[in-house]
Amino acid sequence: MSKKDFYEVLGVSRSADAKELKSAYRKLAMKYHPDRNPDDAEAEKKFKEINEAYGVLKDDQQRAAYDNYGHAAFENGGPGAGGGFGGGGFGGGGFADIFEEMFGGFGGGGRSSGGAQRGGDLRYNMEISLEDAYTGKEAEIRIPSAVSCDVCDGTGAAKGSSPVTCGTCKGNGRVRMQQGFFTVERTCHTCQGVGKVIENPCGNCHGSGRVEKEKTLQVNIPAGVEEGNRIRLAGEGEMGARGGTPGDLYIFLSIEPHRIFQREGADIYCRVPISMTQAALGGSVEVPTIDGGRAKVSIPDGTQSRQQFRLRNKGMSVLRSSSRGDMYVEVTVETPVNLTKRQKELLREFEEESGDNSPLSSGFFKRVKEFWEDLTE
Repeated sequence: MSKKDFYEVLGVSRSADAKELKSAYRKLAMKYHPDRNPDDAEAEKKFKEINEAYGVLKDDQQRAAYDNYGHAAFENGGPGAGGGFGGGGFGGGGFADIFEEMFGGFGGGGRSSGGAQRGGDLRYNMEISLEDAYTGKEAEIRIPSAVSCDVCDGTGAAKGSSPVTCGTCKGNGRVRMQQGFFTVERTCHTCQGVGKVIENPCGNCHGSGRVEKEKTLQVNIPAGVEEGNRIRLAGEGEMGARGGTPGDLYIFLSIEPHRIFQREGADIYCRVPISMTQAALGGSVEVPTIDGGRAKVSIPDGTQSRQQFRLRNKGMSVLRSSSRGDMYVEVTVETPVNLTKRQKELLREFEEESGDNSPLSSGFFKRVKEFWEDLTE
């Protein structure tokens, strides 16, 4: 079976330059790499063809031989013999390039010079009052954390010494092993991926470059925060190993239940009991507001339970805004208890004099009567 044309395999023209060849190779190799197509024999075959084609065409001498003699240039000791499988497809910008692009490269991404590693992020749970959420506040917190060792200045090495380059990985933090067709990259077992080793560790931090210590921080909580909001303090997390940059501190906020108000977003609700006579005759009630003030609410005659009265701009602060939500006063009509004999007599007289004073109950029992009549028809 004849081999496919190398230019067709890569999907480029015969006049393609080195940049076009490399770009086409990378796209195809990423697409058909065996790690991305496990147990796919067709993809593996395609991947081999791509590597072989690029291995020949990326080399000027081998490409010239291929252009003149085709595949025959690499058969039976022809002018281009020696290219073999891919003609070095695993080096010089071939497979090594695509390996770095797919897996982060040989040398381990995410490390700064000297083997330093970023510190971990921390979480702190803080509960605040509804009043604090309304006004905002400055809070002081104390957190246990890993900070840079003062003795070795975070290097992990004893005074007068410093970390040295790992001899196993030559400072890369990762080592490569050839296993048949594939090249496998693993974390260096000697330095655990750091790239450097400490021959004489600091006695205070035992080579980690960090020590456990409690620190005090000032936190600014803005007005209008809600349940579940979080505040990020950059660089206030754990110190990185061996002088690495610190992580971040995340403060997660929760709001304490309030004894008077209930919150829904920027609005707050206040349930106020009123007497039966107040609901019937009307009047006014004075209610507290979240800012510590007072507000008077007019109750019209004939007010029913669960009726709400809106007080504009008396609700919660809105985060990063000068506006405020509203406050809703919901009244509950309270039935009197422990009536005296005279009070009962007055209520009975009132009942006898009542006509159409209870439209809700009259309407309900009218519908009930109609329902029963329909069942008997």
